[in-house]
Parts: sequence; C-alpha cells; structure tokens
Amino acid sequence: MARFHQLRVAAVDRLTDDSVALTFEVPESLREEFRHAPGQHLALRRPADDGEIRRTYSICSPAPGPEGPRTLRVGVRLVEGGSFSTYALKEIAVGDTLEIMTPAGRFILEPAPGLYAAAVVGGSGITPVLSIAATLLAREPHARFCLIRSDRTAASTMFLDEVADLKDRYPDRFQLVTVLSREEQQAGLDSGRLDQERLTTLLPALLPVDEVAGWYLCGPFGLVQEAERTLRALGVRRARIHEEIFHVDDGAAPARPAPALAHSTVTAQLDGRSGTWPVDDGESLLETVLRNRPDAPYACKGGVCGTCRAFLVSGEVRMDRNFALEPEETDAGYVLACQSHPATETVELDFDR
Repeated sequence: MARFHQLRVAAVDRLTDDSVALTFEVPESLREEFRHAPGQHLALRRPADDGEIRRTYSICSPAPGPEGPRTLRVGVRLVEGGSFSTYALKEIAVGDTLEIMTPAGRFILEPAPGLYAAAVVGGSGITPVLSIAATLLAREPHARFCLIRSDRTAASTMFLDEVADLKDRYPDRFQLVTVLSREEQQAGLDSGRLDQERLTTLLPALLPVDEVAGWYLCGPFGLVQEAERTLRALGVRRARIHEEIFHVDDGAAPARPAPALAHSTVTAQLDGRSGTWPVDDGESLLETVLRNRPDAPYACKGGVCGTCRAFLVSGEVRMDRNFALEPEETDAGYVLACQSHPATETVELDFDR
C-alpha cells in the first residue's frame, strides 16, 4: 500500500534554466519502503488553499542494492502555469521537508544478462530512462543500451553530465544519439522533430531493431505515439514496447465523456478494508472512494501516472482516457480509478491486488 512520508531535501541542483534535480534523504527506517525498481516514480504533495496538490516525478537515480536507497533523486521541469513545478524551482531549498509517496509505476526494466534495450525519449522523458540505463549497465556486464533523445536545444537538455558519464563508463555498451529540434549541431544528426518518417529511417540504421528485447518510450504524447507507430510498422511486437507519458495536452488527446448511470454504488478494497458507497453524478470512481477513504492512492488524476490502478473485481466501467496501463494490464482486468465511471449499477474495485 502506497504511503506518504516526510523526507528531507538533501540537495537542489540546477540542471537547466527551467529544470532542477531534487535529492531526498531516506532514513534507515524507511529504506525498505522506498526501495524502487529502475523507472519508477514518486508522488510529491503540498498543502493548497483548496486541499492539496500532488505531482508525480520519476526517479533518476539507479535502483538500490539490498540495503535500500540512502537517497532518492527526481528531475522537475517547469510547466507553464504549473503550481508545483514553480514551487520546486523557486522555493524548495536544502533542509526543507516534503511529503513523498512510496515508489510506484510499471515503466520498469528488470536487468537480465545480455539484455539489449533501447529508448526513445523527449525532454524530461530522460528522467526514468536514466535510472533504467544506469541500473542495467552497472548490474549486467554484457548488457547493452541505446538511447535516442530529442531536446529543443543543448541548453535545455536535462542530465547532460549524467548521460555523458554513462557514455564514458560504458563506451562499448552504451550508444547515445542526440537530436535537437530547434538548434543545429556541429556534428551528428540534422535538427528537426523525430516524427514517424524520420524514425523509420533512423532506427534500422542505428541498431538491429529485431534484437532489442525492450523499447522504452518516454516524453510528450506526440513523440511517444510517433515512436510506437514506427516500431509497430518495423515489426516490433507490442509486448516489447513500454510507454510513459509525462503530460498530455487536452487538444492532442481529448477525453471521451463517460455516459452517466444513475444509482450506482462502488465497493472498494483498500489496505485490507472494504466499503461500499453511492457514486454521485459525474464522479469518477476515485472521487467516490476519496470522499470516504482519503488514503486512496492517486497522483495526477489525468490518466497518465497509473498510481490509482485498481483491479475490477465485478461490474463494468467506462474509462475516459488511459495513458498509463499497458494492454496486457487492461486485458487482465485493471482500470484507472481516476478515469473510470460505472457502467453497471454495482462496481467492485480492489486497490490491494
């Protein structure tokens, strides 16, 4: 069960003009709870006038050893009008304490001998992939990783030093390709967007596409969609493609309004306890549960992070949008509670499964 804990800020490192890395100290008593797989994320929260603000940020530090993590590091990029990202860049200082949820997320790679993995990332999408690549290369001496990253300009590129360090440490096993969309490079690829046409030419020229065991796509919605279409057209099985989207513009991917159903109830199993409550008109199932169980897990409420994933035990639901669950998860019966509305008079969810 995900829980919030107070963690002290150990470092605030400026990465670019509009991004920072925050490092948190993890006391020995919490190291087991904050153990994470490479690629997982943390939800951060702070009080607000109308309750609280929660935002999800991926862990960029490598996965810990048996002793658990002594520190956790996340990358935060400023979002225009973003209340939490503005707070992170302008106010958070060393010594502050923040409320941090224990790690969550399934955009992960489990290191394996000889594994060949690749990633296509844009902007702050480098954050979880940095943890994935660093963990894999350190733990498996014969594994390889190819990183194709797209950024606007060199000055806007997050974690430049960390990626360069991976290249220096693993020159024969870490392949790096950088594309700038708004700035010409002295060497390397021409500037421009990584769209499907360009990726279709680029990927087979860089690496043997059919030998890559896992593809990790992370960044803006448009880039992730273009990369997925490219890989599918190149014959990559969907099971080998893993996606994480940090932000979705409403205009780019409109939500489907869920049909209203009067007199519905939801039963939810949460942290070993169960309850049944009526669903108010227009409410998502998460909103209904939160009215009665404020400890229900959530972060973005936008169908992106997957923190509110629950197993649909019985009944039917309509999901407005889903950018977090893999097809095999939805096929297995999992839904996003923040995007789900009842399509039958009774619905039962299990957040513990």
